Amino acid sequence: PNLVSLIRNRRITKLFHFGRFDLAVLYHAFGVMPEPVFCTKIASKLTRTYTDRHGLKDICAELLGVSLSKAQQSSDWAAETLTPEQLEYAASDVLHLHRLRDVLAGRLARDGRTKEADACFRFLPTRAKLDLMGWAEEDIFAH
Repeated sequence: PNLVSLIRNRRITKLFHFGRFDLAVLYHAFGVMPEPVFCTKIASKLTRTYTDRHGLKDICAELLGVSLSKAQQSSDWAAETLTPEQLEYAASDVLHLHRLRDVLAGRLARDGRTKEADACFRFLPTRAKLDLMGWAEEDIFAH
């Protein structure tokens, strides 16, 4: 009930890295779409145009000077009980999102791309729903 209340609260911006996936999972699991959102991966792609490395590990290293371990990334996340290492990994994965959001929001403003980023963030729930409807791989905007 607390998580659903948080997801429903439109006064709180929910932070994600690759929010497209997380939003689809949360919507599928709880039937509620998190809004408003800020996605650090999208913000990174709009501001760090000099690279194609937009993973959380890469942007934390470059923008925050923080080294993230990805040792648990490919472990068994479908297990009924998560290991202490998996729980620590999951917690550390979101630990830096607030600072990243602040740095990236500053870069978006500097580059004059805040409006475009906001439009992307507003569209993200629709993109997640399209993924769940079967259009994950197809660009429905393509000719």
